[in-house]
Amino acid sequence: MVDIHTHILPDTDDGARSWEMAKEMCALAAQDGIAQMVATPHANDEFAYDRARNQQALDKLQQDATVKLILGCDFHFSYENIRAAQARPQDFTIGGNKYLLVELSDFGASAGVHEGIRQLEKAGIVPVLTHPERNPVLQRNQESILRLADAGCLIQVTASAFTGFWGEPIQKIAEWLLKKHAVHVVASDAHDTKKRPPILSAARRRITELAGEAVADRLVNLNPAAIVAGGEVVHLT
Repeated sequence: MVDIHTHILPDTDDGARSWEMAKEMCALAAQDGIAQMVATPHANDEFAYDRARNQQALDKLQQDATVKLILGCDFHFSYENIRAAQARPQDFTIGGNKYLLVELSDFGASAGVHEGIRQLEKAGIVPVLTHPERNPVLQRNQESILRLADAGCLIQVTASAFTGFWGEPIQKIAEWLLKKHAVHVVASDAHDTKKRPPILSAARRRITELAGEAVADRLVNLNPAAIVAGGEVVHLT
């Protein structure tokens, strides 16, 4: 399996708090059957994103990790960030390729979101919308998630949403998106070793129950592997 959304770099954001925790998170992922992980530190008003420093931390962590590590970014959708990504996409995208994890604000979905998406796409970026099932604004208007997918966003749902960790309402949205063929990739959004660990296998089992093994493999293996490689993602039908 391949996990494209994790906060495993220590003392970088609200994820791993130490090198020991970061190493343990990588070990947990390997035990779960994850072969590749993308480290995606936040880039927002609270946590400044420094690509060179993050790459150094990733290289250091790779020395002790059996999973392959790739650098990406958990990109807060703001005017300043969009302008920076337009100028230098490779400073934010996964492995410097065309895919970018994009997180919308929890407090409001601006009317300019679709225009911002278009601006990213003009820069050659494919936005991967992170955990829309957990966004309070999108929860109140689930059809808007489908419109964002139609606008060119890939949809990444949190693995633990399928297993009920975030509560029944969020689990129902995740399952609704799956039924609508609007999930392109499932990722852990791991932050630690206990509460939010880098585990995909439980979600894989649940998705297999809901939609079959082929769909589950597509969402936790084939599509995320294609994203990491800069290839093409297959949409569910």
